[in-house]
Amino acid sequence: MTKWVHFEDGGRQGFGILDGDEIVLHTGNLFDNPQPTDQRRPLSAVRLLAPCQPSKIIALWNNFSALAAKLGVAEPEEPLYLLKAVSSIAAPGATIRRPPSYTERVVYEGELGIVIGRTCSNASESEAAAAVFGYTCVNDVTASDIISRDSTFAQWARAKSFDGFGPFGPVIATDIDPASLAVRTELNGVERQNYPLSNMIFPVPRLVSALSKDMTLLPGDLICCGTSIGVGSMKEPSNEVSVSIEGIGTLSNTFVQ
Repeated sequence: MTKWVHFEDGGRQGFGILDGDEIVLHTGNLFDNPQPTDQRRPLSAVRLLAPCQPSKIIALWNNFSALAAKLGVAEPEEPLYLLKAVSSIAAPGATIRRPPSYTERVVYEGELGIVIGRTCSNASESEAAAAVFGYTCVNDVTASDIISRDSTFAQWARAKSFDGFGPFGPVIATDIDPASLAVRTELNGVERQNYPLSNMIFPVPRLVSALSKDMTLLPGDLICCGTSIGVGSMKEPSNEVSVSIEGIGTLSNTFVQ
């Protein structure tokens, strides 16, 4: 397993591999044969950024059997998704602020994120699996009351695209099998979600293959796999949300209002 990070250090950005409490700096392109250097930096001395810069963020809806059963809706025959603005991206540890234009509920959604590593178009499931670079933690923050505000049009993209509503990280972990893992979300230190990724309706190869037949997936693109039961609103003036996936790590952010 390798864990990649993207960071800022003294006004300069860099990337590398975590080795204990240090980062082994690399040069080149994260997705095209990056080369190690002889330089290291303490993790504590840098500021972590989102671990990649996607050209698009694809967010799944109704991708867990347990949630479909709770909502009383049928499991979809093909992936149901929306596009989330890349301007919503926030770094691990960043403070997310309530949009001044919105006064209603804001919810957390702990999710697995798939990071694409090579151009992928009209791919078979085996080709799709080979196009996956690694996995990360996502909090798909949502202004939930906007979605159904207009009875003629469900405003999913708007509800999920406010500035700061797309934190992911802190790393991209490679060489792991997410089907054996679970997503655990804590709100202010209390566990709110703990669900197995084996419950996904569309496993990773099938999901990536299906999406690649709709649009070309590019290196760095982020696919948010959807969430399961346990989603709730953030009600306190300051709300600490942590999304943990074994083998990847913990994404923590604070939502303030």
